[in-house]
Amino acid sequence: MTAARSPGKSLTPHEVPANLRPVSQQRVTSPDLVLPWGRTRGASEAPCPSLVLAWSLDEPERVGEILAVRGPACIGRGENLADDPAPRIHPMRVRPGYTIPRLPIANARISRQQLAVSPLEGGQLEVRCIGRTPMFVNGRAASEAVVSANDLIELRNAAIFLVTERRATLAEPRSGDEPRFDFGVPDEHGIVGESELAHRLREQLAFAASTSRHVLLLGPSGTGKELAARAIHALSDRRAKTFVSRNAATLPEGIVDAELFGNMRGYPNPGMPERPGLLGEAHESTLFLDEIGDLPERLQVHLLRAMDDDGEYQRLGDSRPRRSSFRLVAATNRPLSSLKHDFLARFTHRIHLPSLDERRDDLPLVMRSLLVRAAHADPSIAERFFERRGGQMAEPRVTPLLVTRLLRHRFTHNVRELDRLLWLAIGGAREDYLDVTPELEAELGEPVSTATEASEVDASAIERALLDSSGNISAAARALGLRNRYVLLRLIKKHGVDVAGTDTEDA
Repeated sequence: MTAARSPGKSLTPHEVPANLRPVSQQRVTSPDLVLPWGRTRGASEAPCPSLVLAWSLDEPERVGEILAVRGPACIGRGENLADDPAPRIHPMRVRPGYTIPRLPIANARISRQQLAVSPLEGGQLEVRCIGRTPMFVNGRAASEAVVSANDLIELRNAAIFLVTERRATLAEPRSGDEPRFDFGVPDEHGIVGESELAHRLREQLAFAASTSRHVLLLGPSGTGKELAARAIHALSDRRAKTFVSRNAATLPEGIVDAELFGNMRGYPNPGMPERPGLLGEAHESTLFLDEIGDLPERLQVHLLRAMDDDGEYQRLGDSRPRRSSFRLVAATNRPLSSLKHDFLARFTHRIHLPSLDERRDDLPLVMRSLLVRAAHADPSIAERFFERRGGQMAEPRVTPLLVTRLLRHRFTHNVRELDRLLWLAIGGAREDYLDVTPELEAELGEPVSTATEASEVDASAIERALLDSSGNISAAARALGLRNRYVLLRLIKKHGVDVAGTDTEDA
């Protein structure tokens, strides 16, 4: 399945002067809120059930846009219609401090009245398929369903929506700065994501960078701790100095002290050259120590004094103390109990980096970013798997099956794992698009099947599929995701569906 060529990318709000933007692209700000410490910031509204566009055949550049469902509503192609069963929702791009309403859905494969949605208690969403394009919920054909966060709604061969809870407006960023990067692409520090968690992380990193305090980064493996540490350095007043990075778990046993604090010539072994150590290298800069939980307790103790305001330490073999004005950014995926209490107390800023499972609505954007990075590293990937627009690389061609499988996968190593899975898809591809390959299927650890179980198809879904296929049994079976036409014939008999005028002998 190849993706259709997409229309040209629209300008972002940062590329057009505010007074020249159409109404649909002007900022929609939230009401002001006076905070206890006397500052005024835009208020965030309460989260509501929302649909995040995770894949679109005709409009891949719109991935990441959301449709917030505040009440009974209709979702479909084009502008509002007088006969819409409820107010129509158009996609929007939500960023801290403002919301950008977007143009209506233009996907020709989606009906003008495609979905009727209504919020329920507990963040759930009632959804009914009222258009011609068959609906699948978590891979199962359905005409209506009640969905919750992380459920997937697929409009067959048209679009995929991820169910989540989102805010239609976010508070102004603490720094007062608007995002200066285009929607859906990595920011200047390489961080990808448009979810509230992603923007909150950016704000936390900016705040930590504005101080001189030591920072502890927490979170599972593969969440980008070194990327976050480099962002803190780049945003700080230490940015002119070289960023110093080391994995504490790889420090050579026996000479860890020398690696950290340096040594004089000939000490501790004859012929050993003089070295400044990591603390000396990081003077007036940032020292990043990954896997800090693997640092022996005795060395945690040795670092305590250096982490205080005077930054005092001593090289091995040297009788005089030295000082290093360094800022320590450490990272660990271990429990905090692995760190000594007084050592842990030195980290006044602690930042949790969310996993992909926590911000699953960002996964399609991260996926696209990783594929773009691979294409830049290998031009043959760009030539084979990317659309070209105006002679330039545009959007990657991926199947909806690949997107849904990755969205339903539980990641243990997060972005690092996603990158590896995408390379499996690249290496095993047989066509000019990326799909679930046998190698990837084995890695994901669960069987791949596009076939819907017969018990999951109801009478109304059958009737709609037959109507859309003009009574062609085989075509209707394919649209419903059934294994073959004979399964559909048995279901027609079971549910007593009227097949008058239907060709039951079609090929």
